[in-house]
Amino acid sequence: MSSNVVPARKRPHVVVVGGGFGGLSLVRKLKRADVDITLIDRHTYNTFQPLLYQVATASLNPGDITWFLRAVRADQKNVRFVKGIVTNIDHQAKVLSLHGEVSVTYDYLVLANGVTTNFFGTPGAEEFSLPLYKRSQALQVRDRLFENLEEFAINGQDEDLRIIVVGGGATGVETAGAFAEFRNNDMPTTYPELDRARIHVTLLEMAPNVLGPFDEKLRAYAEKSLLKRDVDLRLNTAVKEVREDGVVVEKDGQTEFLSAGIVVWATGVTAHPTVLDWDVPQGRGGRIEVDEHLRVKDRADTFAIGDIAIGPDPLPQLAQPAIQGGKHVAKLIKAELKGKADRVKPFKYSDKGTMATIGKSSAVAEITYMPKLTGFPAWIIWVALHIATLLGNRNRFATLINLSSKYLFSGSHNAIVGETPYVVSKHKLEITPLEKQKAERRVLERKAASQRQS
Repeated sequence: MSSNVVPARKRPHVVVVGGGFGGLSLVRKLKRADVDITLIDRHTYNTFQPLLYQVATASLNPGDITWFLRAVRADQKNVRFVKGIVTNIDHQAKVLSLHGEVSVTYDYLVLANGVTTNFFGTPGAEEFSLPLYKRSQALQVRDRLFENLEEFAINGQDEDLRIIVVGGGATGVETAGAFAEFRNNDMPTTYPELDRARIHVTLLEMAPNVLGPFDEKLRAYAEKSLLKRDVDLRLNTAVKEVREDGVVVEKDGQTEFLSAGIVVWATGVTAHPTVLDWDVPQGRGGRIEVDEHLRVKDRADTFAIGDIAIGPDPLPQLAQPAIQGGKHVAKLIKAELKGKADRVKPFKYSDKGTMATIGKSSAVAEITYMPKLTGFPAWIIWVALHIATLLGNRNRFATLINLSSKYLFSGSHNAIVGETPYVVSKHKLEITPLEKQKAERRVLERKAASQRQS
């Protein structure tokens, strides 16, 4: 055993790995329980993943959607936080090993560490595409976007720039829609030297529809809404290879190379490779196998919840299954401490529905006990629900302000940007008052044409 050991407590010690939706749900449900809790995460913050794409498309600050995990102690004194990466689990001794020679003993262990991006073995995908699953990745997508735009503003005005989004699920649809709205609404003002018609947003999906789990009517609405925003939607199209300068796709047996400056990988998740060293049974996608109570099979006092868990009835990898799973395990632990575990019924997921947004005033929603919604009503519910679900009033207020600036005040084009490399002109470039006037005239003409279309 490591020399740096966190000793066992007098009260039962519950160790929670992962500060996501499920982990925090469980921690808070044990607030008044007679236990000590240690929350472990490789990051010091919780990320509200449903709004990551808003950071990637320069609409939100990363701080708007992240919450300091140590702040949980503000109203819960039986929990402490440890920043670390789990490297090994000794289930017999009930000891958790962390990177850096740190060990933590436990009485109950809850694995809520989530998953990571799955590239499905696609050649070049891991090397050259940009996943959208973590805060750092969203910032990388955002900075790459503006790096490309600044380069094209100086050197590529007569060339095409393509942004490719791989995956037609909710994340892919929302990201492609946000990119398209930025191109359509903001770039004519902020990048008048670029021809909007030469900036392409392409969404690739190997299935015949986007938003596969949704009702057929909602899928059709989403596709129509994407096309209305001039998204280059390519269905039944598989990505065969990702290269530094684009992707190779295949449709109906025919291959094609699509040149691209940015490739966002918004499809597929799998268990992190470190789980292989945790001595737990793994099923499809490397997810940890659990029973009807979310207890890890053949591992005493160990549970798994959220995306990392797979039970007899596979659940969607969304926030609600994780939140409800955390509450169930907390209830079971409290019952076991009182000797009443046999009274707790098996976990049953209550499906509250799902939704996705395509852009301003455009969304789809399947909410339990409500009719299927599209357009503005679905979008308003989407905005309200996402703001309400954020952790912390500061996050809610900041997100409300930034989204209001984006969606309600059409004259604002103030993108939230970071650093971009200095651009060196590849040819002689003279910027004259006449060229500025021409650029302004093009902007006015585009706006007038857009109004006529509306």
